[in-house]
Amino acid sequence: MTDYPQTSREIQLASRPEGWPADENFRLAEVPVPKLEDGQVLVRNLYMSVDPYMRGRMNDVKSYVPPFQIGAPLDGGAIGEVVESRSEGLQPGDKVLHALGWRDYAILDGKRARVIDTELAPATAYLGVLGMTGLTAYAGLTKVAEFKEGDVVFVSGAAGAVGSLVGQIAKAMGAKKVIGSAGSAEKVQRLLDLGFDEAFNYHDGPVKESLKKAAGADGIDVYFDNVGGEHLEAAISVLNKYGRIAMCGAISQYNDTDTPTGPRNLALAIGKELTLRGFIVGSYNQYADEFAELMSGWLRDGAVSYDETFAEGLENAPQAFIDLMKGANKGKMIVTLQS
Repeated sequence: MTDYPQTSREIQLASRPEGWPADENFRLAEVPVPKLEDGQVLVRNLYMSVDPYMRGRMNDVKSYVPPFQIGAPLDGGAIGEVVESRSEGLQPGDKVLHALGWRDYAILDGKRARVIDTELAPATAYLGVLGMTGLTAYAGLTKVAEFKEGDVVFVSGAAGAVGSLVGQIAKAMGAKKVIGSAGSAEKVQRLLDLGFDEAFNYHDGPVKESLKKAAGADGIDVYFDNVGGEHLEAAISVLNKYGRIAMCGAISQYNDTDTPTGPRNLALAIGKELTLRGFIVGSYNQYADEFAELMSGWLRDGAVSYDETFAEGLENAPQAFIDLMKGANKGKMIVTLQS
């Protein structure tokens, strides 16, 4: 078992990005590790997640989660091993999921660490397909967009961690057709391999024309939006009457310094009686058990598979995040912290 550490490395926010994040916005620091208080655990982090929503937290604006603070460590989903515990129910050696990534060691309230079963699935799955990522896909599709069997579903950013699962869940639940957009020919092929009926590279031409061609006479009934901008405008044009949009993200606009491009055809939502509904996954935790049971079955049956892209070392976490924002990943982007 690892000895109690004297210091720990962490990634701090050095400055707020203006536009695209860059190396100089991050700082690798070494800080002392305090002794545990009653109810706390010390966790040696093994894996951490980088996610698009973190870009918004780098801005000093009010949002559904507090912004990262300059000079303080970033945080996010992580898997680690308990080194020392003063919390009832947690023992050294337990593998746990928690929210204090971006550091080698984390001290947290034991109630904020959830023991995971690494015999059921690899540890990293709890950061992705069996974690917040998977629940985001499931809740957004079924609860927000109110998917029903026979729907035609369009997913933007479909080769990403959430989007790739949305398409597969829709197929598993009886979608008539699932369409995905991605940013390269390789990613388009991967979507087809995952069971998407149609997929297109949004760099190949106007998204509206590509989507119309992929949807054909059926149109689309559900749009799961990870991108915003041109994709959202295209979906509004192609959606059928009473179509539903689950607005999960707008990654095309996160790094804009100019006024972002909004849908110029929003008036179509009136006559089509469309529903556009934004959501954050934290509002749907009541469906976590329902989701876990269904997803476990889909994984066991082979109806759903997942991709992971790995970066090595805490010092490379900022670059992994930058790469994620530029679409370099397939599936979930994970940083391996320690072997």
